[in-house]
Amino acid sequence: MSSQPLTWVVTGCSSGLGEALVPAILAQGDQVIATARARDNLSGTDRLAALKAAGATVYELDVCHPQEELDTRAREIWQIYGKVDVLVNNAGYIDMGIVEEISEPFLINALRTNAFGPLNVSRAFLPLMRARKTGTVLFTSSVGVYYGAPGASCYTGAKGLLETVVPNLALELAPFGLRTALLTYSYWVVVRSLAGNLFYSATTRRYAAAVEGARLEGWGGE
Repeated sequence: MSSQPLTWVVTGCSSGLGEALVPAILAQGDQVIATARARDNLSGTDRLAALKAAGATVYELDVCHPQEELDTRAREIWQIYGKVDVLVNNAGYIDMGIVEEISEPFLINALRTNAFGPLNVSRAFLPLMRARKTGTVLFTSSVGVYYGAPGASCYTGAKGLLETVVPNLALELAPFGLRTALLTYSYWVVVRSLAGNLFYSATTRRYAAAVEGARLEGWGGE
C-alpha cells in the first residue's frame, strides 16, 4: 500500500460538517483543499481562514456556478497537488417551506444547491479522475429522504434525487476504477452540520403546528 497522502476536496467548509471534517482529514496525515462560496461580503477564502491556519489549502468555490466555470475551477484545484483522490460534495442548505406555499423558484434554488450543484462539481472532476483510473466521489444525503418531515420537502427532494442518481453513477464509473457513495446522515447530524444554513420561510397559521413539530422532532430551529 502506498504511503503517499490522499488529496481530498471538500465543499461547503465554512461551517458544520465540512468545517469538522477538514481537521479530521489533516489529523490522519492527508492533504485537503477546503472550499466555500463568498458570503456576507467575505470571500470564500476569508471564511476559511481558521481551516487555513490549521493546515488546509483553501479555495473559493460556489457549487451553483455554471458548468464551464466549475470545469475551470476543478482544473485549478487539481493543479494544486497534481491530483484529487477524494471529492466530498458537502455544500448545502435547508430552507424549510410547506409544499402548498413554496414557489417553483424556491424549489429550483434548493435543487440547484443540494443536487444539481454536487452533480455538476462531480462532472467537473470526473474526467481528471478517469484519466488516472482512480478516485472516490462522495455525496451527502439524509434519512429525511425515507422518513420525511413537515417543511423539509425541498431539501429531502434534492437528496432524494441524489439517492436515485448516485447508484447509477456508481455502475457507470466502476469500469474506470472510480468509486462513489452516499453519506446518508441522521436528522441530528444534518441539522448540526448545516448550522447557519437552516432557514424557515414564513408559513401561514394552518401549518404552524406541523412546522413546530418538525423543529421539536429534530430539524431544530433558530
